[in-house]
Amino acid sequence: MMSRDLTSLDLFCGAGGLSEGFAHSGFRCLYGNDFSSVALTTFSANRSQAVVDDRPIETIEDESRIRRQLGLRRGELDVLIGGPPCQGFSINAPSRFLDDPRNALFVHYLRFVEEFQPKALAFENVPGILSLGRGEIVERVKDELERRGYSVSLKVLLAAHYGVPQERWRLVILAGRGPEAPTHPRPTHFASCRANFRGGRDLVFRLSEEEAQDIPRTPTVKEAIGDLPRLRVGEGEEVSSYDRPPTSEYARAMREESVALYNHVAGRLSIQNLERLKHIKPGGSWRDIPFDLLPAGMKRARRSDHTKRYGRLRPDGLASTIMTKCDPHWGPVFLPDQERALTVREAARLQSFPDRFRFLGSRVEQYRQVGNAVPVLMGRAIATALLDYIESLP
Repeated sequence: MMSRDLTSLDLFCGAGGLSEGFAHSGFRCLYGNDFSSVALTTFSANRSQAVVDDRPIETIEDESRIRRQLGLRRGELDVLIGGPPCQGFSINAPSRFLDDPRNALFVHYLRFVEEFQPKALAFENVPGILSLGRGEIVERVKDELERRGYSVSLKVLLAAHYGVPQERWRLVILAGRGPEAPTHPRPTHFASCRANFRGGRDLVFRLSEEEAQDIPRTPTVKEAIGDLPRLRVGEGEEVSSYDRPPTSEYARAMREESVALYNHVAGRLSIQNLERLKHIKPGGSWRDIPFDLLPAGMKRARRSDHTKRYGRLRPDGLASTIMTKCDPHWGPVFLPDQERALTVREAARLQSFPDRFRFLGSRVEQYRQVGNAVPVLMGRAIATALLDYIESLP
């Protein structure tokens, strides 16, 4: 292990799931940027030593001043992390990729790469970017990093492979200034999930039977949240306390260093949704709801469509991807054994945020921050891989 501090910068940081994971591996985040001032309030509350900047990245023209303010020379930063949103990536004219103003977010990410010249970087995004422009967009991202002297590797990682009780896939691009690219972290937990994206299924880890037997299985929904206080709709407090000991190793780990229980409030449900919920079994969905109770739009849906809407979580399974809204019309948000939807704390547990990590802002904003985050344990695995890489550099 290196004796000096390991340093990181987090662009498009949101509440800071990736930085929290990197902190678990010994990295100190010096700076976080995001256009959401509310998310940055949460980031700052949990990363109090970091400089925070809520300017839209496209308006920042002083990255050289930022570097000097942080006391860094070019090439001294260990890792630049972040995930520019992909909505603006042009799929029709990849040859003009950097000229398209819609791609400004990635262009400005590259400006920070050029200014800081980090030893390594981690770029994460949705796997769907692999199918944009027949894969040419990702190739252009890779080319632009290689042009700046980085060796680049790509992988689609499953959060559940790193102990996160959730079916969530992310494209992770790792790059480094050595002759070889960083190696992505091997799975530490066994989970069986079907890839729900196109264009990159050959980039996922496929565990052999021997590997699957040699590593622990991923914790279940019950193991992740079963120790938290039971609530009825409308009950709970932003700051409360536990009412029972941890019921699993995962819960025990989530409670470490926590002095209170934050963000555990059960939102209210409409009368219609409370009635619908009575008919949905664990692992079930809108198909369990009597036809006359279905929303008007769902009455026209085919039985094979929208398979997870109005879903109820299975206690012995994994959660689906945690969304930015706790809305049953979006996916499975109902608890297996309580007549309500997930609290912010339960959603955060399923994203592997430790209980000491407190989310600020309105409840709508808190759910958005949780859903937008990179799962903490996945971030920790990526950080550990980059730490090994940095230590191998001459």
